[in-house]
Amino acid sequence: MNRFLSFLIAAARRLLPQFYFSPRTLTPARRRLLLASAMLAAAITLAGPPAVAQSWDTASHWTASWGAAPAAPPPDASPYAFNNQTLRLIVQSSVGGNRVRIRLSNELGATPLRIGAARIGLRAQGSDVAPGTDRALTFGGRAGVTIPAGAPALSDPVELNLPPLAQVAVSLYLPGAVQAATLHAQARQTGYVSPAGDHAASASLPVQRTIAAWPFLTALEVDGMKGAVVVLGDALVDGARSTGDANRRWTDVLARRLQAGRDAGARPGVINRGIGGNRLLGNDPANPLAGQSALARFERDVLATSGVRQLVLMIGIEDIGNSSAANPVTLDDMVAGYRQLIARARAARIAVIGATLAPFEGAALYATEKETLRQAVNAWIRTSGEFDAVFDADRVLRDPVRPSRLLPAYDSGDHLHPNDRGYAALGEAMPLALPAIR
Repeated sequence: MNRFLSFLIAAARRLLPQFYFSPRTLTPARRRLLLASAMLAAAITLAGPPAVAQSWDTASHWTASWGAAPAAPPPDASPYAFNNQTLRLIVQSSVGGNRVRIRLSNELGATPLRIGAARIGLRAQGSDVAPGTDRALTFGGRAGVTIPAGAPALSDPVELNLPPLAQVAVSLYLPGAVQAATLHAQARQTGYVSPAGDHAASASLPVQRTIAAWPFLTALEVDGMKGAVVVLGDALVDGARSTGDANRRWTDVLARRLQAGRDAGARPGVINRGIGGNRLLGNDPANPLAGQSALARFERDVLATSGVRQLVLMIGIEDIGNSSAANPVTLDDMVAGYRQLIARARAARIAVIGATLAPFEGAALYATEKETLRQAVNAWIRTSGEFDAVFDADRVLRDPVRPSRLLPAYDSGDHLHPNDRGYAALGEAMPLALPAIR
């Protein structure tokens, strides 16, 4: 502090010769006043130019409106290799807003990811963007961004009148050769890949081929809403075997109900972080596209979700189904995993809703001892009192005549995953009165 004051006084004295005063009028008091004024002028000069608003303002309150959980890597011969091509990815918002931004992810990549251009707009149909809605996205004011391996990137916000439950087109131009190492493989939504070139600004994207995944894109966010519900889970959250391009996951049904049943300012976003094959406790070594365990991906897929206020846990059946005699999963193992997620959520002021595990008799992974464990896990979820609320998905989906099986009307045919009717029943049964943190 003393060094700074000395520096300021010296700067002020250098300014004094710029002013002329008669020796007769330069009294000690006036000299002190003059020195103080010069010090103020020096301080203003040293402060530099005034601050200007940044395109990446930090004063806004962002809420996720759509999200997906990434996994990796896909097989080398997968369709997720691109070279100087443009992707147009389609997602559906849950809540709307007047400003939007996106989150891209290279968190599972081993090399930097270069995005040459990115745009967002409302979808008209197919790969077409609705007229008047196309917006260029920037990253720190730049048209493109290079995302380091292991990192995400947020775009700058843009003005866009985004309705709730809207179809949104996000275009990403990939100028180099890219193997998508961070993607959600089971989007159940058609995405579009262009021939060579930057076609991000094309109202109608020329289409070379289609994909059924969401490479790199993990969130769509809006400004000013009241929070989000994250649903963390496996294939039943992901919507496995539901109709493609129809948004018939049970979380989509919940989002529509919340939009219809609440005042606009109190409607939370609903963010689906399900991955088919995902486990609570460990990874599937034979299927990297099943994602990291819920315990491993919790920070990325839950805590990093903008505006998250509630968490629904619907996970564990893959742990039970893949339990082996050589390495059995126990009730204590499952309870310890759930308790870890509850504690980590509560530390971030997030309320936790526990969902019971649906029946799976008749599925390839079924065994009577596994059914006994499922029943014990469900009993703990219902009665332990450790969750802020319980969603009894088992009761919704089970056959009352044979409770270890899915109700036939809700069975997609593999005795593990519901059909569209089963997902609709889940979405309709989820309580709209979401709990607050204890």
